[in-house]
Amino acid sequence: MSNISILNLSAYTSPTIQENKKNNYVEYGSENNYFQYLIDRYLYSATNGAIITGVSNMIYGKGLDALDSNRKPNEYAQFKSIVKDSDLKKVILERKLLGMAAMQVVKEKGVVKQVLHFPMHTLRAEKCNDKGQIENWYYHNNWAEKKPSEVIKKIPAFGFGNGNEVELYVIKPYVSGFDYYSPIDYSGSLPYALLEETIADYQINDCQNGFSGTKVINFNNGVPSEETRDKMKSDVLRKLTGSRGEKVIVAFNQNAESKTTVEDLPLNDAPQHYEYLSKECFDKLIVGHRVTSPMLLGIRTGDGGLGNNADEIKTATLLMDNIVIKPYQLEIIDAIDEILAVNDISLKLYFKTIQPLEFVDTEGMNAETKEEETGVKMSAENSIELDEFIDLKGEVLSDNWVCVDETEVDYETEDELDNEINSLNKKSVLSKIYDFATSVGSRPNAKSEQDKEIDGFKFITRYSYTGNESPEREFCKKMMSASKNGRVYRKEDLENVNSKMVNDGFEHNNEPYNIFLYKGGARCHHKFLRKTFVNMEGVKIDVNNPQAKTISVAKAEKYGYRIRNKKEVAMMPNDMPLKGFHPDNKNLPKDV
Repeated sequence: MSNISILNLSAYTSPTIQENKKNNYVEYGSENNYFQYLIDRYLYSATNGAIITGVSNMIYGKGLDALDSNRKPNEYAQFKSIVKDSDLKKVILERKLLGMAAMQVVKEKGVVKQVLHFPMHTLRAEKCNDKGQIENWYYHNNWAEKKPSEVIKKIPAFGFGNGNEVELYVIKPYVSGFDYYSPIDYSGSLPYALLEETIADYQINDCQNGFSGTKVINFNNGVPSEETRDKMKSDVLRKLTGSRGEKVIVAFNQNAESKTTVEDLPLNDAPQHYEYLSKECFDKLIVGHRVTSPMLLGIRTGDGGLGNNADEIKTATLLMDNIVIKPYQLEIIDAIDEILAVNDISLKLYFKTIQPLEFVDTEGMNAETKEEETGVKMSAENSIELDEFIDLKGEVLSDNWVCVDETEVDYETEDELDNEINSLNKKSVLSKIYDFATSVGSRPNAKSEQDKEIDGFKFITRYSYTGNESPEREFCKKMMSASKNGRVYRKEDLENVNSKMVNDGFEHNNEPYNIFLYKGGARCHHKFLRKTFVNMEGVKIDVNNPQAKTISVAKAEKYGYRIRNKKEVAMMPNDMPLKGFHPDNKNLPKDV
């Protein structure tokens, strides 16, 4: 029996996680190198690698954005400067591939300056403290080659540094029984990734060896010495075998009657057998990664064309997004939020999706939800709610601005104004860099298309809300209160604001309406007054003199400063045809 050697194909086992008394860190897997084992399965299993790459790309989508970027431009700009897209992509890939991911949080004086990707496979956890917390992580660029005497670098975990050093935020989802390392979510299918590699290697060997079967060469003239046997075997193998594995058995026998016998187990249906194994590997990996359809990864199965699978793709995309992709995204967002909180940055972060817009049913969604689901950015004007609209858009003019005309709006015609003044509300440097909409911050002197300068006099037109002093609708209550406090509005702001945000529930068929025309909605008892102001700063004129108003208005009219608006602006919706309702809407609420 000493002349027989047996090679066992070891079965897959879960990685061992053990505390070694000799080390302060906790080993992970055989030879403390389980992360590398996972990386190899990613690199050498075609299906496993394609799935991990595809899923991580779906998680990242088109990158992180914020629903309130327009309202918080400074915080948004800080976020974009702290977290780079390239690092975020690496973090997401490793979270899917290794079950964990690490971010290097660079701090200075307790403030986060930068968040960078840190290769998770180079880290090992320190033994937990008495509270079950990991206070430090140990770094080595190649744990398999670490020498016992080698000193390894210790890096504090997030929240355990001194505020002036690098800390490591490790994304480690909780799994019962795993205190130090989190297992991958596709661990049940991992053996099939290894099997797929093995099948590929075997078929390559078979091809390189000319698809020949196992050969037995018998020497029946006695058994030579061990040294002679090895030499003879080496000579035979060198002549008869390829470069991948041994396909020849060399046996030395006392005589022909005692020759070696090999029981052959032929595989007559080898092509079908390997096809079955390959399909089994593919199916198990698809299930293990919870991929709802191979089509999502660009893999077409069956004989049907892409058009025949359109419904399948749409359904599978929505299902995959909700049960697989979004949990990953929320996990990453929670981690980023926790880091940004150190700098008192609070944003409504979301990942912009890469799925086709036609796959998303946006009916009934408010503006923020629609942006989050589709990734289509709301404009600054459409992203604010009523209180913000009043505070940020409603202007309280200084004493330099004198009202020289107040009248109900003549909206019979809409003449274009000659020589419009270009808006002074230039985009900020940050908005140019990050390409987000113009800030909706307070702009008391923002220009309107209805503003003009004539003979050195600056004229502006603004609108105030007026009407029923005891309104019932929340929108009308707040707008009336703001008007009493002197707030006036530009025409552009009134026309562009999203009524679903500032006065939700009063739109027709869930579609926003024009606040400038229809105020608080159907049967509203309010209207806008047009007010013309002239800036009297530095002008020596008695503004209390009744002639001052006459002079100013006459000068404006002389030079063509006449504002024309649609008649509805000066009308209460309750006085309009159909009480301000859309012609198709037959459900008329009570007067307010």
